[in-house]
Amino acid sequence: MSDQGPAHGFTSVDAQSRPGDWVRVLDRVGAEPFYAAYKQRLQELLRPTAGGLFLEVGAGTGDAALALRSRWGAEAVAVDSSSTMVAQARARGLTRAAVADGHQLPFRGGRFDGAWADRVLQHVADPDRVLDELLRVVRPGGRIALADPDYDTQVLDIDDQDLARRVLRYRADVSLRNGTLAHRHAGLLTARGLRDLTVEARTLVVRDPSAVDNVMGLRTWAHTAAARGHLGLTDADRFVVQFDEAVRTGGFTYAVTFFLTAGTLPHPL
Repeated sequence: MSDQGPAHGFTSVDAQSRPGDWVRVLDRVGAEPFYAAYKQRLQELLRPTAGGLFLEVGAGTGDAALALRSRWGAEAVAVDSSSTMVAQARARGLTRAAVADGHQLPFRGGRFDGAWADRVLQHVADPDRVLDELLRVVRPGGRIALADPDYDTQVLDIDDQDLARRVLRYRADVSLRNGTLAHRHAGLLTARGLRDLTVEARTLVVRDPSAVDNVMGLRTWAHTAAARGHLGLTDADRFVVQFDEAVRTGGFTYAVTFFLTAGTLPHPL
């Protein structure tokens, strides 16, 4: 993993020493009420219909695609760059799952009634190209739906707010390839001619980091930054002390806003 790659992302699952651990991470994410609620809403923005054919790019374990099929009676195709994830999706009953790169999807143009990407564009090398591929494979009148956190919206309550901001900026600008892109999704879709745009914001508020820290790794961000030369070790140690004190005294708060964006492909003139 390069210094520009994500510290806690899913772009190189198969290259990790224990790729199966990432399956458990995604399962923990899916069990959190906040994540379950926004995932359902993202699918609602697709406006799925029974018998329709929809594509999920960056599908992970395939649980969202399975939910689409179960909830709306639509057909779901899932692709992910990780063979570990695709194998897991198939084991869970998603037969139409394949290893594929979102930058070059292996489907003919206009094949799908809609497509979605959930927490994917923040990680990819070229989000514009991935968006263009999503538009290419969806028919005119079909829907595109995107969800990502926007790390420009982060706040963290520890005593030293300057230190908090430095650690959060590392997360936003270095740890993730496109950590501050989500608030621009609507503009990117508009520039591509999509209409009937919907943008919704949902804020994840963490008061008990033990509930999500094994997913997000909040407490480790400062030492990750220090290991990569973006923060002094003394400051990283101080961050952890203040983090733990905020948790101990009940004053801990971390928040980040997710943007859910969807639009309709225009019909040709």
